[in-house]
Amino acid sequence: MTSEITLFVNPTAGRGRGAHAAQPAAAALRASGFSVRTVIGEDAGDALRRARAAVAGGTGALIAVGGDGMASLALQAVAGTRTPLGVIAVGTGNDFARALGLPVRAPAAAGALVADALKGARTRDVDLGRVGETWFGTVLASGFDSRVNDRGNRMRRPTGRFKYDLAMVAELAALKPISYRLTLDGGEVREIEATLVAVGNGSSYGGGMRICAGADMSDGLFDVTVVGACSRTTLLTVFPRVYRGTHLGHPKVTVHRAAKVELAAPDVTAYADGERLGALPLTAECVPAAVRVLGP
Repeated sequence: MTSEITLFVNPTAGRGRGAHAAQPAAAALRASGFSVRTVIGEDAGDALRRARAAVAGGTGALIAVGGDGMASLALQAVAGTRTPLGVIAVGTGNDFARALGLPVRAPAAAGALVADALKGARTRDVDLGRVGETWFGTVLASGFDSRVNDRGNRMRRPTGRFKYDLAMVAELAALKPISYRLTLDGGEVREIEATLVAVGNGSSYGGGMRICAGADMSDGLFDVTVVGACSRTTLLTVFPRVYRGTHLGHPKVTVHRAAKVELAAPDVTAYADGERLGALPLTAECVPAAVRVLGP
């Protein structure tokens, strides 16, 4: 493995934690004898081009410093290659790092872990989801949750997380069942009325909401969580249980496992790793051992 390592940094992640987190990560790597090169793009597209160039140039590892958005960008650069991925998770959600059992908002500890893993060649291959040419590590969301994202993204005020709380209230007021067509592993088409369908390679989204609590990133399968058509009262009862994963026992919730998921519904946008994918229909495939990650 080459001794040159690339830090892939989002300086604005976690309200500025990204820039600060890069320093202890770089220090830990240099102390272990690695040469560190930092990549910061002018925007997401430029950052991804630079990361792909680093991978194509033979960097020893790509270390994403930021939140789930930065981890998602890094996946687009390293998926399908043998370049190891490290994660210094200092964003708001950090669900990809949580799924991998990595330190969250502890950049010095995460940097030391990455350095030790590189020195000891400790890596493991994990699965990724893929929709077209786009890779994702955690959860593909569609339905009520993605509509909250849509509405929040359209709102100019207030700023921050509070606008998504307001968006959720507005979507609750407009709640109605969505007519889905769901096909698993090329089987029969299931026509269902549901509140949301989440396709999980990892277990959580939104900063620890364990919507696909049983998902395993090394079994070659998605966990597909379907929350059936329900009232506002039922949804408000079930929703808080998502943080513990106990919502899976509710009679309105079913879980399927499949390697290929075809999903269609009118006027529904899909998000994966918190990033907008586009309107349904879509096909998601679980790709075994698609990325090599550094860590325990």
